[in-house]
Amino acid sequence: MFPLRVLVVEDEWPARNYLVELIEGSGLGEVVGAVGGIEEARQALAGGASGLGVDAAFVDVQLDGGTETGLSLVRSLAQAERAPMFVLATAYEEHAIEAFELGVVDYLLKPFNEERVVQCLRRLQARRPAPDATAAEPSRIVARRKRSLVFLRPDEIWAFEAADRLTFVHTLHGTFDIDLSLAAVEASFGRAFVRVHRNWLVNAAHIKELEREGHETRLFVGSGVADAGHGVRVPVARERSAAVREMLLANATGLRRV
Repeated sequence: MFPLRVLVVEDEWPARNYLVELIEGSGLGEVVGAVGGIEEARQALAGGASGLGVDAAFVDVQLDGGTETGLSLVRSLAQAERAPMFVLATAYEEHAIEAFELGVVDYLLKPFNEERVVQCLRRLQARRPAPDATAAEPSRIVARRKRSLVFLRPDEIWAFEAADRLTFVHTLHGTFDIDLSLAAVEASFGRAFVRVHRNWLVNAAHIKELEREGHETRLFVGSGVADAGHGVRVPVARERSAAVREMLLANATGLRRV
């Protein structure tokens, strides 16, 4: 079963970072967003291309900087179409009854710990709706080239890049801009593309080289090998480099694993 796509809504960054670490470390969840405010949370949970396609949201009850609380956020979205499963996180037990009346799946008390977070994620996995077999994924990406529209199949695409508030798609046919965010591409095309950096999604089928120099890791993604090929060099985030290397070696042979 694929990991849950999780949004963390927590305004205290140490607690937010620790919860993200516990979720990611469990292997049961993938944190696709971590925000500190109500408006950011609403945007991330929005339907359509602007949202992140979240399966579950961990929401702090007490959020600074506004009149709304995490509980009111859940109250306003719990009955919405395609609402995620909600988990409330708090240092207090007083809101537990109201939370469960709203259909909240779990109630995490601070300080968080690994065992309790894993238990919560397993509960979420068990309640995850079955995939909708009738929902067809889009078959092509529409990009712009000056005044023209370019239609691309996913297998023609090397990588997506976010830069200067724009999103670019790199292909054998050239580089074009699109109107989707990287998060929206992930939500639309599932696991066809791999997030290797906060600004890059790559098509694993087109990765031709993994280059490591000191603490830096880069990929060559394209057609042919870097020196003689056509493609783009893509940075790999330091915290993702080991996982990317393991992913590439998992379905390959020819190298002695140490």
